Amino acid sequence: MDNSRVYKMIFASVYPLYIKKAEKKGRTKKEVDEIIYCLTDYDETSLQLQLDNKVDFETFFANAPLLNPNATNINGVICGYRIEDIEDELMKKVRYLDKLIDELAKGKTMDKILRKYFLKISTVKE
Repeated sequence: MDNSRVYKMIFASVYPLYIKKAEKKGRTKKEVDEIIYCLTDYDETSLQLQLDNKVDFETFFANAPLLNPNATNINGVICGYRIEDIEDELMKKVRYLDKLIDELAKGKTMDKILRKYFLKISTVKE
């Protein structure tokens, strides 16, 4: 499968769709951001920089300070693919984010989403 189209999608063009999907179900931009921060270790400033620079998904994940080491706990089906069976590491990261946003939009609480996948890793920077 050729994933290059996904990798070259501008993150700033997809980000509002994540927010729209969440808000449509009564969730907030703040919750979407918290998921991104927890997955990638971006903070508000560094995430905004990625958005302002209109980086693609490949660059977005390459620039991420640290992919959460427990991201491998994210599993299940997203877009018809079982995440744990995806061999391409970049596509797996994209699907991790998709899965977390889907769970938010499905009404799961932030506590349940973050605890389930990240084993209560704090999202607060020290």
